[in-house]
Amino acid sequence: MKLQHYLGGLEGLGPVWTETRVFVEPWETRIFGIHTAMMALSTQLPLPETPSTFKTVWTWADLRKGAESLNPFDYFKFRYYEKWLGGISGYFIENGYITAEELDALTEEYYADPAKPLPDGGDGAIDERIIQYLVEGDSPKRSDMTETNLAVGDTVSIRNVPSVEHTRLPGFLRGKTGTIETVYEGTYVYLCDTGPDGIGPAMPVYCIAFDPDVLWPGNAEPNFTLYADLYATYVEAPADDETAKAA
Repeated sequence: MKLQHYLGGLEGLGPVWTETRVFVEPWETRIFGIHTAMMALSTQLPLPETPSTFKTVWTWADLRKGAESLNPFDYFKFRYYEKWLGGISGYFIENGYITAEELDALTEEYYADPAKPLPDGGDGAIDERIIQYLVEGDSPKRSDMTETNLAVGDTVSIRNVPSVEHTRLPGFLRGKTGTIETVYEGTYVYLCDTGPDGIGPAMPVYCIAFDPDVLWPGNAEPNFTLYADLYATYVEAPADDETAKAA
């Protein structure tokens, strides 16, 4: 494990509680709406112009980084949208939209009077842009051609890349070997550069099959295969070429 948000494949973590409701409290719908609006106003897609003062870039990756940079104890303490709220609030402070002092003062006002009306706002052009963004989406695919020296059937090793704020590589796959099941057509970007983690310019993406006995030696159920879609930066030919040929 490298970060607290990637615990898959680990044992002895205690009981798992799964919340089946999409939103637990009404305020969570507003957080989802704010996040969606921020993404729609950030995208470079040809969408309607708006009078919004939001001029920076916000992506799913920024949301994830904001949540995952929490102290691990806080990460496990807060619910899903509470982490979103923390990440979004930190982003607005870091980018100068509001100061921490202003945010604290507003928070205290609503603690003191929960029934206080929320500020009026909204603009038809912004609403139109958000709706169009939701309908059209934004594909990470950047080309139709894939240039790679790896092919279906190749045995590959999964790198143990450094991860600081955010990673797309599950901890339990690091240092393991698998077999390429699919080389996806085209090259793909992520929503932001992940720094030392390695995702940046558009690159190939592979579906890699893993034998559970390789991941959890002597402690895996039989007759199943685990598949993972991984960016090329995480994948490399084994150091021992003979091992790859033998496989």
